[in-house]
Amino acid sequence: MSHDPYLLTPGPLTTSLRTRQAMLRDWGSWDADFNRITGRVRERLLQIASATATHECIPLQGSGTFAVEAALGTLVPRTSGHVLVPLNGAYCQRIARIIKVLGRKLTTLDYAENAPVRAADIDAALGADPTITHVALVHCETSTGILNPLPEIAAVVARHGRGLIVDAMSSFGALEIDARRVPFDAVIAASGKCLEGPPGMGFVLARRAVLERSEGNSPSVAMDLHDQWVYMQKTTQWRFTPPTHVVAAFDCAIEQYLEEGGLVARGARYASNCRTLIAGMAKLGLKSFLPEAIQAPIIVTFHAPDSPHYVFKSFYEAVKQRGYILYPGKLTTVETFRVGCMGQLGERGIGGAVEAVGAVLAQLKAAA
Repeated sequence: MSHDPYLLTPGPLTTSLRTRQAMLRDWGSWDADFNRITGRVRERLLQIASATATHECIPLQGSGTFAVEAALGTLVPRTSGHVLVPLNGAYCQRIARIIKVLGRKLTTLDYAENAPVRAADIDAALGADPTITHVALVHCETSTGILNPLPEIAAVVARHGRGLIVDAMSSFGALEIDARRVPFDAVIAASGKCLEGPPGMGFVLARRAVLERSEGNSPSVAMDLHDQWVYMQKTTQWRFTPPTHVVAAFDCAIEQYLEEGGLVARGARYASNCRTLIAGMAKLGLKSFLPEAIQAPIIVTFHAPDSPHYVFKSFYEAVKQRGYILYPGKLTTVETFRVGCMGQLGERGIGGAVEAVGAVLAQLKAAA
């Protein structure tokens, strides 16, 4: 096979050749040219969310989870902080775990893995407990692909005068988040998701007024967003060694994102991929876990094939041999696997992936 396998995962994903080539140059971390790249990335990320007037973009080395932990640790006060976390997947569970480790007070709302969070439930919980200071919501739950109703929940949180922290890891750049209409204290995402950069840099769009009063909240030196922000404002530099190649490639990926047509075009491409994927897999007898109404066009969870010969690892390897890398399921109740709709998927695109899965299923049936 002449091409490396396409990554049908929720990040890392298959980047463009142009993005990969941007990593071939070495940069000095204090160099003015590199600092200009950092500044441009920060500005453009704010622009994508229409947040330039009200928020600051603070980048952070590491995966998206690093940025989530940094945001919670920095923006939720140490003593008075109390976070409500609605749970309907693995990544909300991770947020709850982070809050416990940080020593902040935690309240959860439990949902089934195929049920979206309800704004009415948030409303009731905030009304019942005035000590809750923040709601931490996963916009698109990557463990299933479920889309939670961010605008409705944001309106409820704002009406109660509480802070909203949004994990937008699998939605930012493809699904609209507009700070002028959707109030939030922080939106968190990363380089290796819908903006199609390489992994290695998280970022937080934090409300300026909230950030200004967050000094001393963080229990960490490396993950203190207030300190990172203040230092960047003074020097234009990162406090500690930045992932220079990742930042340069991310800058290049954002340039391509804007050339493609920004959020509208990227979202439309992923939505088309998602429709093609679900329709194609249905013809192969593979049923998606979620109904269409709550399915985000980012990653789709499918029930495992109904075959006594199905083992995910061997299924994965056989599909990989045909040029596509799938993602394991992350549900506790039923056996599933996941297929991402993101990234640069070449001329054959999602259709090629469906063909590969079909060929492997035919082998399974032949073995029956």
